[in-house]
Amino acid sequence: MAIGEFGYAMNSNRFLGAPELADQPFALVGVPFDGAVTNRPGARFGPGEVRRASLMLCDGLHPYFGVTPLGVLGDGADMRLPNASPLAEVRAIITARAQALMERHHCVFVGGDHSITLALLRAAHARHGPLALLHFDAHCDTWTNHFDEPSGHGTWTYEAIAEELVDPTCCVQVGLRSSGDRAAREYVRDQGGLIFTARDLRGKDGAALQDVVAQIAQRLGNRKCYLTLDIDCLDPAFAPGTGTPEPGGLSSSQLLTLLEELAGLNTIAMDCVEVAPAYDHAELTSQAAAACIWTYLCGQIAKQAPATALASDMEV
Repeated sequence: MAIGEFGYAMNSNRFLGAPELADQPFALVGVPFDGAVTNRPGARFGPGEVRRASLMLCDGLHPYFGVTPLGVLGDGADMRLPNASPLAEVRAIITARAQALMERHHCVFVGGDHSITLALLRAAHARHGPLALLHFDAHCDTWTNHFDEPSGHGTWTYEAIAEELVDPTCCVQVGLRSSGDRAAREYVRDQGGLIFTARDLRGKDGAALQDVVAQIAQRLGNRKCYLTLDIDCLDPAFAPGTGTPEPGGLSSSQLLTLLEELAGLNTIAMDCVEVAPAYDHAELTSQAAAACIWTYLCGQIAKQAPATALASDMEV
């Protein structure tokens, strides 16, 4: 690492200590909005904590992909959002800003609660048309009315399908396990999509996940895909710092394996949401989120260039 502003690992407020966003092909941007939660608030503080956790990852190559995002990643800071404004207004701001970013960069957005994903999908759809959706979550997010909220962090998947932002037959949900009525819980499957519940994945790791990987890859093919990762897909043992924790979830090992093995999908953007630092312990949740984002970025980079072309480009 070059001597300078980031001469030691923890001296940065940007993801991996990457430089400010300019013309880099990859962008990380915070979306600090949590005005649509139905349980514990605090995810607006997620982007900062995920950035801090990422600094431990800034001095080496990914152990599986053999690359680093440094040299091709810029940090675009946080969107300035009015947390007290109506949700529709906030979403309109997010969509406009995300669309401008997506025109120039492959983006990773860090929330914030899961209501932001509808706004991000609107931006992605404006650029790419109807998308495939890979959705990691403890919750189906397909309620039509969630605790008397007609739109929020528990309705966005239903709304995305209703707005034809995504092709329901190319929607895959992974990790679901929360309580809920059948109409919501099975909505994606009823529309022709795939669901792998947390129960389906119990006892599966490493090679045992290959059948799941193969089914997802076959279903999504080369379709342009948006990946959304609600950190509560992980069991609270691995991610306690979230607004709506659900016991019985995925392990960090399972999630990272799936992200690694599905890197070949034609993903055009990603978000990671629902990290709520106030409920975290020993930075477990922010560390898990940072590692997942890092793994996603490295998987995308590894597809585009040989490892040798990037391994030497680690100056910040």
